Amino acid sequence: MPVDLASADLPKEAGVYLFKTKEGRVLYVGKATRLNERIRSYFASNPDRVMIPELVRRADEIECIVTQTPQAALVLERQLIREHMPRFNSMLKDGKSFPYLVLTNDEYPRIMYTRHPPKSSEQWGPFPNAGAAKQVMQLLRRQFGIRDCKELLPQGCLSMHIGLCAGPCIDGAGYGDRVKTVRRILNGDAAPLLAELVAQMETDAKAEAFEQAARHRDMIRAVRATTRQHVVSSKVYRDCDALGIDAEGDLAAIVVLHADEGMVQGQEAWPVVYRGDIGESISMFIAEHYAHRRPPRLLLSPVPLFDGLQSWLDERRGSRVEVRTPQRGDLENLATLARQNATIQLHRLASKSSGSLEQRAADEGAKALSMEQLNHIVCFDMAQLQGDERVGASVVMRNGRPAKDEYRKYVVKGDALDDLRMMKEVVVRWAKRQEEWPDLLLIDGGETHLNTIRTALEEHGWSGRFPLAALAKREETIHRKGHEPLVLDRQGRVLVHARDEAHRFVNTFHRSRRSRQRLADPLEAVEGLGAKKLQALLRHFGGRKGIEHATINALMTVPGIGPALAERIYSTLH
Repeated sequence: MPVDLASADLPKEAGVYLFKTKEGRVLYVGKATRLNERIRSYFASNPDRVMIPELVRRADEIECIVTQTPQAALVLERQLIREHMPRFNSMLKDGKSFPYLVLTNDEYPRIMYTRHPPKSSEQWGPFPNAGAAKQVMQLLRRQFGIRDCKELLPQGCLSMHIGLCAGPCIDGAGYGDRVKTVRRILNGDAAPLLAELVAQMETDAKAEAFEQAARHRDMIRAVRATTRQHVVSSKVYRDCDALGIDAEGDLAAIVVLHADEGMVQGQEAWPVVYRGDIGESISMFIAEHYAHRRPPRLLLSPVPLFDGLQSWLDERRGSRVEVRTPQRGDLENLATLARQNATIQLHRLASKSSGSLEQRAADEGAKALSMEQLNHIVCFDMAQLQGDERVGASVVMRNGRPAKDEYRKYVVKGDALDDLRMMKEVVVRWAKRQEEWPDLLLIDGGETHLNTIRTALEEHGWSGRFPLAALAKREETIHRKGHEPLVLDRQGRVLVHARDEAHRFVNTFHRSRRSRQRLADPLEAVEGLGAKKLQALLRHFGGRKGIEHATINALMTVPGIGPALAERIYSTLH
């Protein structure tokens, strides 16, 4: 039953709210300075976000968690989104694929290049330019001798002997000063290191050591590229960030332009799962982006920020962060440039079909059926031969690709001999074990199959949980309740592929079952004929052919084979 305003708990404090199903699945996580006002907005007659009516319809309850401050609500919201991955929240698509640079909190800190930083460590990143970040880590190790080994060895390690580690395991004197210098560089104060590298490059060039000069040049580029990507307090590197966003469907691109007094210094682009609300997407991105970075002095946002985000940014920076949505002047030009770059990045992402041709096929299939998405398809097919070896199978398509670890085989347990009742049994058995409903349940068949399975789902209370469709082989026609039959064209190739894959998988299973039955020894089914008596028969008659040609009287000459057992053996073989 959809949640209503009367059943919602409405505290007046700051905190986090979760829209949940009765099974406990979290659909959406949000934050608010005053929970009662924010939750009430979801039940307005004219909601300001496209996803709200669908969210309210699917949710069965709203859970509220009160926090002491709006800043604490922001942190809790981010943690809950990471934990539950709610369907209706905007999320960074590829955040886990970007690495961090890390200094651990050990007595002698260790530097790490990792995609999964330890919780208690100091972190810088994530870095879209992963190659540059790795170069900087190698440079810091070589210049300052910061260790990267997992444990301190009393005899030292290879890195110490080749000059890549200061050897704090042998002598820790001065290691703390080295770490402080590295921390300053990672925080953006890289001027001394850059000056030293430039001097070395010029010296090598004068000595005509051009290869060495080129290596120093590449190091300079890596340091500059990395310090532009993350936290810096120096105006030399980062004084203003301009955010731009553009969206199409459930895909969005957010661009961050780094500027120094109006001059663009660099750009980062991030793909985002978009849920129809620019304000929510921008606030989510800011909370993720600056969780491990020091925010800039000036932040240009395309929309006003959500509750508590301004004070959280101030706290992260340690001073006031000016957040503006400019309408004119030079800052508006910079904001426009960020929007234009976001549009360009979105087109690039779309041309890559959000990562693959398979995803494009899934998106086109959803468009053909006028659905929001088809990223999770389950398809069923059945197989039998004159009532022999009645089996079924289901295949799963994730983002247009076969998810073979989720394929399932079924042996029909009932006495049904027709495909309709066999499929009904198998689909019901599948549904009883599901914790996640698909975007579409597809069955091989026509309108009769569709009605039979729909009735079975209704009998068990699963009606409306997920869309159901039947795909007939003739002219590739898809049938759905409340829709006219649709002949699929190229846009529906993901559905045809799912049906064909289910057909292949169930037929392979059926053939293996039939082959196993043919290979089975009929003598193993004879009551009273154990392994020792079977071995005695084989030795006496010289093999199975001899047993097949033996009479009942001949079988009785074998020790342990009486008249009744000989009769059963003869009847089984003939």
